[in-house]
Amino acid sequence: MSAEEFALRVLVATLCGVLLGYERAQSHKNTGMRTLGLVGLGAGLLPAALQHAGASYDSTARVIQGLLAGIGFLGAGVILHGRGDDRPHGLTTAAAVWITSILGVVAGIGQIGPALAVAVLAFVILWLGARVDRAIEARSADKPARRARAPDPRDRD
Repeated sequence: MSAEEFALRVLVATLCGVLLGYERAQSHKNTGMRTLGLVGLGAGLLPAALQHAGASYDSTARVIQGLLAGIGFLGAGVILHGRGDDRPHGLTTAAAVWITSILGVVAGIGQIGPALAVAVLAFVILWLGARVDRAIEARSADKPARRARAPDPRDRD
């Protein structure tokens, strides 16, 4: 692999993270462009460097497996419980960390087109999904709570 190909792989991996981080920052989340850019950079750098150094497919695959298992700890760190309710918070950002690492690996092994296409798709999911979630929540808040209907004695099994 040439130095230019190496640099392109790492750059695309980083840009995928920055793109998803931009959406997280726009949504006022703690994990933004810097964090996800670094996740993409690291996840892309590792397989690209191994391939550049002539590592075997098996050793590269094992390193990627460890990378993707380890990234779960970073994702778990953004999931919070206990904001006054029992719902976990940060799951979407944790998923963004996870997909960013995968995009970095995909770019790092040289699959530039698929990495960019999926990064755009992930951005659209995050961006559009947030708007749909807010619309559903607003609509649910506007509806009066339904009262339970008393059982009808004629309704027998």
